[in-house]
Amino acid sequence: MVIRQTSNVMQMISVEEARAYILRHFAPLEAERVELLDALDRVLTEDIVSPIHVPPHNNSAMDGYAVRAQDIRGASKTNPIRLNVVADLGAGYVPDAEVTQDTAVRIMTGAVIPRGADTVVRFEETSEAVDQKASGKGSGSVEILNAPERGANVRLAGEDIRAGEIVLRKGTLLRPPEIGLLASIGQSKVNVHRRPRVAILATGDELVEIDAPLSEGKIRNSNEYSNAAAVLKAGGVPIRLGIARDNVQDLTRKIRKGVDAGADLFITSAGVSVGDYDIVKDVLNSEGEMHFWQVNMKPGKPLAFGIVGGVPLLGLPGNPVSAIVSFETFARPAILTMLGKTKFARPQVEAILQDRAENNAGRRNYIRVFVSRNGNGEYTAMTTGEQGSGILSSITRANGLLEMPPEDLEYKPGARVRVTMLDYPEEI
Repeated sequence: MVIRQTSNVMQMISVEEARAYILRHFAPLEAERVELLDALDRVLTEDIVSPIHVPPHNNSAMDGYAVRAQDIRGASKTNPIRLNVVADLGAGYVPDAEVTQDTAVRIMTGAVIPRGADTVVRFEETSEAVDQKASGKGSGSVEILNAPERGANVRLAGEDIRAGEIVLRKGTLLRPPEIGLLASIGQSKVNVHRRPRVAILATGDELVEIDAPLSEGKIRNSNEYSNAAAVLKAGGVPIRLGIARDNVQDLTRKIRKGVDAGADLFITSAGVSVGDYDIVKDVLNSEGEMHFWQVNMKPGKPLAFGIVGGVPLLGLPGNPVSAIVSFETFARPAILTMLGKTKFARPQVEAILQDRAENNAGRRNYIRVFVSRNGNGEYTAMTTGEQGSGILSSITRANGLLEMPPEDLEYKPGARVRVTMLDYPEEI
């Protein structure tokens, strides 16, 4: 697909067309070697081979007594078998005792199985668990009250991982379990795709810094902070450039500053719609090759994309909800691609709509909703109030987006709808 800006009239394209075109300009970034905890939620760029067995030795899976299975055949509560206890062994210590005929070693979970033993009998199956026959640490004997199978409660060396085995493949997303696995084989550093650096610039004479006093006609620069937070949450590193005023000199200087900062992606907000002044569009065109589109979505119709100074630039709308939804739809997949991730879709749930939702724009409408469960355990969705693109508070009350295609004009209460979850709180 080739998308071109041929006149001052912006093209109307689909969300899928815009996203596919944008993502063709991104690829996983190069590898960097990082400390293990810094690799959390990042993607491996190498296969990981274990240098050791895990566990490295046969060890006990339970607190109990290490015995020979042949010595306890037929043991039961009515036919206890008494063994002499020759040692008491804790985890982390090498046994110097050997289990021979009619002997046992009291052993803790994780301790190395002593020579001669092939089975562990749990404390609960011995006289140590019977009040009137209490034995325990330091006792010279123990009665076995059950006869588990040979090998019971013994974890074998290499049972989890074998030395020389590929334990994690290139392309694996590192979650807490993978971090733990890497720690278990002594992998203190790993190679992962580096985090993308994302330059963020807000434009407009009406903007002031968030801690500045408001004068008539001014608003605070919320887009910079919501975009920076979204970059952080997606796994990128935000480079905040502040506010560019509506003049060629300031805007050009800020654009070049972002390029010089080594950005992998540039995000601007405002100045890309039909009704905006042409300063942003003129500067972006003069500094690079840009496309300005109208995307068939609401909120978030105006969108710009191109290359400036060798850096892909995504121009988001200025209205705060439009910027957030556009970021979610286009910028987040680009950042995840650079991180080496291949799955972008948020989880979806089927919910019962509790109030009316309408779509009179002739575009794909992203309705802000709050999803919860009813008394029957079913998901329900309630719209969060006024759906205007400038109503930032409405999206703070939402945990999902209900997508209405252009041909659907109304969903009535009770309709079963699919909701894309922005957050998946534990309480639902």
